[in-house]
Amino acid sequence: MSNAAVPETVVIGVGNPLMGDDGLGIAVLEELRAGWTFEPYLELLDGGTWGMNLLPHVEGARRLLLIDAIRAGAEPGTLVVLEKDEIPRFLATKLSPHQIDVKEVLALAELRGTMPDEMVAIGLQPHSVEMRASLSPAAASGLRSVVGAVLERLNEWGYVSTEAGTPTGA
Repeated sequence: MSNAAVPETVVIGVGNPLMGDDGLGIAVLEELRAGWTFEPYLELLDGGTWGMNLLPHVEGARRLLLIDAIRAGAEPGTLVVLEKDEIPRFLATKLSPHQIDVKEVLALAELRGTMPDEMVAIGLQPHSVEMRASLSPAAASGLRSVVGAVLERLNEWGYVSTEAGTPTGA
């Protein structure tokens, strides 16, 4: 059973907000923190560029939801959802330096037999990853679709999300 000390589900926004669309994961995480509450308890973690410091959070979770810019060869701003088995393939194509860290964290958790049972990465195809402190128009306009996809997955996992007092999950 979940409790505040050991959440069953961890949502990690990763990326660097100083590198344009690479900051998508952090922007979505901020939207979730500011506008939603969840029952039962889950951890919303700003993974930023933490690298191996993410390992205890990944290993302690039964479910892991990563939010990131995902280069999938689609049009910029396209919603991308990768299930557990697809994630290593996405990490093989480096978008930015933090992805090496996420790849290493997941590889180490797999080696140690501590990978979460369920895992998904949700994000958008980036338009540009360059030094700039804002999302491209394509990523900014797709931000709500990522929030919606995250809320939908959390609902499938049994979480009730509430915005301004209105339940949206089961």
